[in-house]
Amino acid sequence: MSGMRETFAKIALMTSGAVQFIKNYSATEDFWKRSGKDVEYQTRDVSIAYTQALDDLMEQYRRHEDRGVQVDAFRVLEDLDLASLAPARGAGPNWTKKCLDGTRTEVLAEIINWIYDTNEDVPRILWLHGQAGKGKSAIAHTIALWFKKVGGVGSCFCFSRDWQAEHLEEKIFRTIACDLAERDPAFGRALADVLATGDSLKTTSDVALQWRRLILEPLCKVSDNMVGSVVIVVDALDESGPERSRRHLLSVLASAQAAGLPRNVRILVTSRPFPDIEHVLSAARHVMATSLDDVPASSAERDIRQYIMKRVGHLREIGAAEVYRIAQRAEGLFEWARLACEFVNPGRTVKNGSAKERFNNIMLFRSGGELLDVMYRTILEDTIHGSESALTRFRSVMQQIISTLEPLHMDALSKMRSHFPAEDDHHDITVILESMAPLLSGVTDRSSPIRPLHASFYDFLIDPARSQTYFVGESNMYNIAFASLQILSNDLCFNICGLESSYFSNSEVTDLEERIKENISPQLSYSCRFWAQHLERTAFDLALGELVKGVLGSEKLLFWLEALSLLGLLGNATDALRCTLTWLPWF
Repeated sequence: MSGMRETFAKIALMTSGAVQFIKNYSATEDFWKRSGKDVEYQTRDVSIAYTQALDDLMEQYRRHEDRGVQVDAFRVLEDLDLASLAPARGAGPNWTKKCLDGTRTEVLAEIINWIYDTNEDVPRILWLHGQAGKGKSAIAHTIALWFKKVGGVGSCFCFSRDWQAEHLEEKIFRTIACDLAERDPAFGRALADVLATGDSLKTTSDVALQWRRLILEPLCKVSDNMVGSVVIVVDALDESGPERSRRHLLSVLASAQAAGLPRNVRILVTSRPFPDIEHVLSAARHVMATSLDDVPASSAERDIRQYIMKRVGHLREIGAAEVYRIAQRAEGLFEWARLACEFVNPGRTVKNGSAKERFNNIMLFRSGGELLDVMYRTILEDTIHGSESALTRFRSVMQQIISTLEPLHMDALSKMRSHFPAEDDHHDITVILESMAPLLSGVTDRSSPIRPLHASFYDFLIDPARSQTYFVGESNMYNIAFASLQILSNDLCFNICGLESSYFSNSEVTDLEERIKENISPQLSYSCRFWAQHLERTAFDLALGELVKGVLGSEKLLFWLEALSLLGLLGNATDALRCTLTWLPWF
């Protein structure tokens, strides 16, 4: 570990000054030849070589010798350059989550009437809340997809616990602005005018500033010329992270500016009634609150009965009487009804037993607030069978899933696991995951990442009183930090995408997306982006320290910077190195 302190200090200083220049280059071969250095094969003192080479490059930059880079300012303005706003990925609506046709009709009608209400004093914001499993997200996705289908100008932004590392709360209004600009040319032109006043608006994490400049100003400018309503859906606000992560967003929603939105603008917000959310939104006069917990039991039961009939009504042993009893037992929880259908249908589970036997099993469940927990434990008992070795592997796999800072597909999870330090962890995760299709996405549909189908399953896994035998615990970052650093060490290489010249910017490489997909694996992409965040949440460890030194104290550092540039995330480098300096015990 000798010399690590100086090496990291130099790297941190070097990166903050050079990142902006390096991002205009996709590969580094010509890049290093121009500085008279053959870093890959001749450098012995890595940190000195990097510093000298980058000083040389910065001098070239000052003398305007970056001959290969051209900027077509007119084209950027014409296209609005929405990508530069860095919108959140995967935060839009999902048709698989919408309500079953013919269900939730009363609630949906109430929301649609509110959207089309032309009275000046109609509340601009509707807060739809209720306990976990009541179907809030299904309603939100249904409204967003319906409004898009009818050609309305709108946006849908969905929070999710397994995307919290993306700090979605800092990107919400940038993303919504992009959506509105794509749907309405007038809004797009107004947004372009705002962006022309300063580049900082494209990257700011100031939620209030984003709201005022990127949403409110363009909307107020063009609202009189927009036909129909503008609908913004914000789903699962409670999944945005800890209270501090949504404090500023709640402040915006409760502000006088939100109360004074143009009369054709509507914002639908869904969440569980967490104390901080309830305290702020229930006190705002321009927010109309609707609770799904107050929906008449007869209406909810009718909708659930229709859902159950569609899912299991075709089974020979399940008739109208059984459907009716399952719907009654659900107590208005759509998520419980979904799990019950998964359990009753023997084709979707591992353990043998007829549909009628499995129906009788769930009829033994006692009612009450822990209904979802009982169902989770029943399904896990049915799939894991209670053997100690199976339980150990289950806990290990689920620990990996809840510890990742972004959902990964099964293959990527498997390949990362192969780099875990303990040999016992190198088992085939598909054996565990393939039996958990009722609880996880991405199991039967390999095109989707592995993630819980409902947020309440996260809470269940990390609460020992609820999960009992199946308690997994809070996130443990050590294994993933170790695996990420191993992947960087093994998989990063010079000119990873085989680009012919570094005199072209990334935007000029026509087949860059295909090259990235072919050469930067999902596990390598994940490791490049998140290794330092995992490291920061892990206690200092000598083995991890050596892995960090192996990456940052060699030419791998340059290869990592190049990979980040190709992924459009070079700005992450400085933060990653700051995290590393914080993690080291002598800083």
